[in-house]
Amino acid sequence: MKTIDEYMALPYRFEIIPDMDEGGFVGAYPELPGCLTSGETIEEVARNAEDAKHAWLVAAMEDGVVIHEPETLDAYSGQFKLRIPKSLHRSLAEHARNEGTSMNQYCLYLLTKNDATYGMQS
Repeated sequence: MKTIDEYMALPYRFEIIPDMDEGGFVGAYPELPGCLTSGETIEEVARNAEDAKHAWLVAAMEDGVVIHEPETLDAYSGQFKLRIPKSLHRSLAEHARNEGTSMNQYCLYLLTKNDATYGMQS
């Protein structure tokens, strides 16, 4: 088991979202379930974040809760296979050609655009 200082040094992902009900902002460490903080400003939430993480980790260690380490990009290769209908394949290839790019780059553009649009809603 790691020490509190070792856990504190790990790069846990931190997210800040507006609090639509109470006003201000809420900060959360998604990889540390229930580890939340809040503040009137984004800066205040960011300042409170380390204290919230420390308190959460101390409580988890005292209660014997398993503390998962942050997920890294090492688990992802950057590649996946996707079977699509031939008509969609043709359409994507034609759009890519019209844009003067490879189909791979065109699909990457579409996925990135879609993820940016819909990823903000979750």
